[in-house]
Amino acid sequence: MRHGRADDRGGIFSRCVTRRIRAVGKSLAILLAALWLLAPLVLTPAAAQFFSDRPPPIPPANVPEAPTPSGPAISLAPPSGPAATPGLPSPLVQPPVTTAAPPAPAPAPNQAVLALSARFGKDLPPVTGGVIWRVYSDKPDATGAFHLVREDRSATPNIVLPPGGYVVHAALGLVSAVRPVAVRNETVREQFDLPAGGLRIEGRVGASKIPQGQITFSIYKGSQFEVGERAPIAQNVGSGDVVLIPEGTYYIISNYGDANSVVRSDIRVQAGKLTDVTVTHRAAVITLKLVSEKGGEALANTAWSVITPAGDVIKEYNGAFPRVVLSEGEYRVIAKNEGKMYERPFNVSNGVDGEVEVIAR
Repeated sequence: MRHGRADDRGGIFSRCVTRRIRAVGKSLAILLAALWLLAPLVLTPAAAQFFSDRPPPIPPANVPEAPTPSGPAISLAPPSGPAATPGLPSPLVQPPVTTAAPPAPAPAPNQAVLALSARFGKDLPPVTGGVIWRVYSDKPDATGAFHLVREDRSATPNIVLPPGGYVVHAALGLVSAVRPVAVRNETVREQFDLPAGGLRIEGRVGASKIPQGQITFSIYKGSQFEVGERAPIAQNVGSGDVVLIPEGTYYIISNYGDANSVVRSDIRVQAGKLTDVTVTHRAAVITLKLVSEKGGEALANTAWSVITPAGDVIKEYNGAFPRVVLSEGEYRVIAKNEGKMYERPFNVSNGVDGEVEVIAR
């Protein structure tokens, strides 16, 4: 594990990140372009749900060449010994496989076999699960649409097809590849490189894990220090979710609660490996109460404003018992009830949840 810290007040820098690198003709050209142009349509807040039955997402750009791994990590490939790889969620557990490809079925007359397989990259292990294979005709029909001929979710499918031209699309999480294939009266074997790495994130305050549902993550390509606006490749990723993305450098924006506890962290993802990242927030959960006297009953119909000492509004709420997650520091709270306004200063200490009472007098 490596740890890094930066100021998370106001949502600008990471305070502490703990890493554990675990880790065809004109018509064909139209089809290839159409497949890649689907990318902006699939990068939605639900992009983290990569193991559903929905169409697979397309990566936002060409997958880069695989760099040299920078350190130890948990492999997503089959284990080399009898012991199973620890800590992997079920969608990524890789069962043992034989090195030899399975025999292709004997094709019927006027048919051939397309044998497909994938690996994480050159000189890297095979991908043994999670790939969605789609085979399209390389020519559009009368309506201009390219016909989906076959879909298969096996690791190494043998697809029986009539001889002809096709386009094969392989997707593994946010990593995909497209290739034209000519099928003849024999078995055609095609291997795809899908340099995907797994990313799993969780949040902590001190030694305590932030519960799922209270923290979300957005993932961006590149470093947070690079110039230019970028859209997230995945957002609203939950704690413990595993996201499959192209290997490379990314930064994470972690939001604990809905106020100002925001942390930014740069990370590196390696092909074929699971990277675990722990983002540490310096914050606490504060409950606000407006009471007639100390320890009294909270007054309903109260409007709240949490502000900085300089008067900048951080968050506004309505209700008797609003709960707000705040970064450690100094604040003032203003409570409005029945036309009257009350306020008081308070401090937030890292990991110390508490209650702030405002006395209505």
